[in-house]
Amino acid sequence: MTRAPLHLAVALDGAGWHPAAWRDPAVNARELFTARHWAGLVAEAERGLLDFVTIEDALGLQTSRLDGPDERTGEVRGRFDAVLLAAALAPLTTRIGLVPTATTTHTEPFHVAIGIASLDHVSLGRAGWRVQVSARAWEAAHFGRRQIPALIPKRDTAGQWVPDEQARELIADLFEEAADAVEVARRLWDSWEDDAEIRDVATGRFVDRDKLHYIDFAGSRFSVKGPSITPRPPQGQPVVTVLDHGGSPVPYELPARAADVVLVTPHSRDHARDIVEQVRSRPRDGHPLKVLADLLVHVGDDAAGRKARLDELAAPPESDAYTFAGTAAELADLLLDWREAGIEGYRLRPAAVPSDLAAITRELAPELRRRGAFRSRYEAATLRGHLGLPHAINRYASQKADIA
Repeated sequence: MTRAPLHLAVALDGAGWHPAAWRDPAVNARELFTARHWAGLVAEAERGLLDFVTIEDALGLQTSRLDGPDERTGEVRGRFDAVLLAAALAPLTTRIGLVPTATTTHTEPFHVAIGIASLDHVSLGRAGWRVQVSARAWEAAHFGRRQIPALIPKRDTAGQWVPDEQARELIADLFEEAADAVEVARRLWDSWEDDAEIRDVATGRFVDRDKLHYIDFAGSRFSVKGPSITPRPPQGQPVVTVLDHGGSPVPYELPARAADVVLVTPHSRDHARDIVEQVRSRPRDGHPLKVLADLLVHVGDDAAGRKARLDELAAPPESDAYTFAGTAAELADLLLDWREAGIEGYRLRPAAVPSDLAAITRELAPELRRRGAFRSRYEAATLRGHLGLPHAINRYASQKADIA
């Protein structure tokens, strides 16, 4: 039986995921906050035929601390708004998926939904949304609408950071809120039927009002009437992704309830198998859920040496994801090995761009292609198509059909 090709994505964040990446000789630090920098990265990813890129974002500055901002001046601080950046990059690309991060904790789901829907329109069906929550008190202070307690992190006997009971309750509540926010977005994306726009100049009818629907969502945190102000996205439903480390009060419940793609962080093949089993054991409404693993990667024949030089400039923090340093062939071995545990693809975090990104697209992707494990061309025009997800059925149109 022919194996399905691996899905391959990259996570873009400034100069890369290593804190000293901006000091790498290949990086032009003066261009990090320019459109040209980001356009070049996404163009490189598309040349490698990757499924999608994610764009990191948060409601506070990057920090090395778990309990507040730090005072470091030797690491990149600051970001562009990820949704706006993705919209700017969309006309510069033709096939690759664009998945910005948008936080649900202090934002209105209506605004996030129309932002992602607009991105899907301007990209002609290549939008996604990486759902994220904020449990940080100093980020809540930017908005002044709700109080989030300052959480004091603790370490277990193995030296790992673990949430206390207060933190666990807070995170569970924020994940529940995130699930509601995704449900609101999904209903809003369906609130226009696919053919709601008539655009008939002769009769003067632009829209069929009977094909716009109230969503009437009422939850404990917000209520949303609808319909959306943005017509239904080309994909029907843009792709929803969730990064889940497995450390939440109910691991993998949010992606099982709300996502099309879950990003997980195994550290071995056996760990990957355990995670996949946990994900697949969660109740699901029948819609497919892709399981992709996150890895932080230094790739190339000189990867170990480059990593050592970066580590000398700034010690990397403990990563939630497995850190790899080696050749493209060695990385391909690892990716194919973990595929045997049920992993369907990978989101790779390049330690430094452009070096590690180029190694992914020009060395790793061809290596996987030679092994029959990665595409030789784009066969779909939408992100759902790249991932093998069907065009989403409109819930309101299907309800009308059931009644008829």
